Amino acid sequence: MMMALMSVLIFAGALALSVGMIAMTVRPQWQRIAQLASGNVEVGFAPLATLALAERRIAVRRWAATPPPAVGRARAAA
Repeated sequence: MMMALMSVLIFAGALALSVGMIAMTVRPQWQRIAQLASGNVEVGFAPLATLALAERRIAVRRWAATPPPAVGRARAAA
């Protein structure tokens, strides 16, 4: 009888601990989870695409900022 009671107490404690841990994990994101469950799809986050666009802008600005090559010097060297 004592072993059965100990087993029930141990398994009940493990169940309570696991339910508590799951609740602590889900609690910060419950609104997001509810929105996803209701069918609202989140907008994808694409940091690499944003970075590529920014790097392209920087390259174009650098290219536009460089002065054109001097034509007269090329003829003088030839």
